[in-house]
Amino acid sequence: MIYGIGTDICDVRRIRASLARHGDRFARKILSDAEFATWQARSARWPERGIRYLATRFSAKEAFSKAIGLGMVMPMTWRLCEISNLASGKPAIVLYGGLKDWFEGKGLSVHVSVTDETDYAASFCVVESLDKTSL
Repeated sequence: MIYGIGTDICDVRRIRASLARHGDRFARKILSDAEFATWQARSARWPERGIRYLATRFSAKEAFSKAIGLGMVMPMTWRLCEISNLASGKPAIVLYGGLKDWFEGKGLSVHVSVTDETDYAASFCVVESLDKTSL
């Protein structure tokens, strides 16, 4: 049963401007430690790809926060939600701390899709509940 659906589109130019204004501090606010390391590596090889990586993570976390119905309110925080990739390349969401406890306590699972083009990153997220009592 669907618990919630979220979608987000992010203007990559806005992320670029935020990075120019705030530097690594902006990326540290949005990204988990593992995401930050990936962002640094991608940015070092090809800066524009690093910006789009950050935009897709921003967008996916926004979509997830909408799908769970919390927005950016505790226990949902930027850094407790990580967008990773399975070996196949499929994006996946990994949760930590209180957000993980809250999510698992409700018996939820999540599916996420991310995409980016030159100027935009977009994400779609579906959260499912197998337990009808958690709704």
